[in-house]
Amino acid sequence: MTAAEAHDVRRRSIRVALAATLLVGLAYLVVATAVVAIASNNLTMQIDGRLDSSLGHFPIRPPNDRVPWKPGPEGSAFGAPLLAWTVAPDGAVFTQPENPALPAELQRAIGPQTVALNGMDFRIRGGPKGQDYVVIGQSMDTVSEARSTIVRAELLIAPVLLLAVFFGAVTIGRRVATPVELARRRQLEFTADASHELRTPLSVIEANTSLALAEARSEDWYQTTFERVDLESKRMRRVLEDMLWLARFDATQGLPDAEPVDVGVLASQTVDRFGAIAETRHQGLQVVTGAEDLVITAPPEWLDRLLGVLLDNACKYSPDGGTVRVTVNEEGGRIQLTVDDGGPGIPEVERGRIFDRFHRATEEGGGAGLGLAIADAIVRATNGRWKIGVSPAGGASMSVTWPRAFAGPREAARRPSPTTEPSTRT
Repeated sequence: MTAAEAHDVRRRSIRVALAATLLVGLAYLVVATAVVAIASNNLTMQIDGRLDSSLGHFPIRPPNDRVPWKPGPEGSAFGAPLLAWTVAPDGAVFTQPENPALPAELQRAIGPQTVALNGMDFRIRGGPKGQDYVVIGQSMDTVSEARSTIVRAELLIAPVLLLAVFFGAVTIGRRVATPVELARRRQLEFTADASHELRTPLSVIEANTSLALAEARSEDWYQTTFERVDLESKRMRRVLEDMLWLARFDATQGLPDAEPVDVGVLASQTVDRFGAIAETRHQGLQVVTGAEDLVITAPPEWLDRLLGVLLDNACKYSPDGGTVRVTVNEEGGRIQLTVDDGGPGIPEVERGRIFDRFHRATEEGGGAGLGLAIADAIVRATNGRWKIGVSPAGGASMSVTWPRAFAGPREAARRPSPTTEPSTRT
């Protein structure tokens, strides 16, 4: 990923993180407000319950008794003492000297309500008691203190939570956005490369057909032109088939019909299939397999395609009269397939890119640059590992190793029939 693309990913991640933090902040504000309201309501209901209980047990004052009521130890709730105002039939109010005065409009208060007395909030409840009317009250300081404690705790938690959400969203956003951006970039490059690869044969076909229609030509000229059109059409078909295979592979979830396959048997079958191609170039094809079973678990048609790509590459790059050697053996509990050719080899600087789609290390041999991309997709999907080196003849050595499936009779492993045409070399 380039610096500009990385910067774009960071910028998008920060934008997403800010949006996520804003949403979490709004949700936190709603929840925090609800918590404060619920806590305040519960404490207020407890006070109301205490007021109702105290009013129910309030003693009836005998006639001519002018002693104000003083709550006992049980009259305190949450550290706030209960207050009482006794209103006589003549309107006189009896209460403790330290209690605030009860306004005239509250001397007949009934239901629980919150009022301000001397600048402080009180919860009061009133009702008749004998010939008098009694109003019981309690300070709301405990509710205010509890509410303040909750709000302070929420204010301390809020920045920590929002910072954690922001940085977590940025981190997750980068991890999620990076492969998405790479996939998008890869798709754009794939489309551009595919357009380029298809434009060339289409241009050749269009030019030849235009010349053929412009004026009458000789029979030899038409023969040459049709051969050229046929060659370019086949090239387009190979490119389209490879592109369709890769598209199906990208859309496939899991391995299709994976089963035990003897790589040695498959290699021998593929070498036989390429015998005619090697013979036209005066090349020698050799296959060497171990005596033991060389079985792996993979889709047979995928392995057949992989071997077709590697052998087609080796034959194209090996010079006339050269030798292509296929070796299948066991190494360290893994099955190893190696294809050596006598071509120019693969420079070390190119080995990291030879599996890129539409990438060609050299124009020699033609092709669209999809063969090794298909091979790499198959190797990765079947838990294989690549090893690229130099063959004994100085050409390329392409090795793949897989975990060995089991050791048993060779007849237990499938001997796949060839179904795939040789692929074009990158």
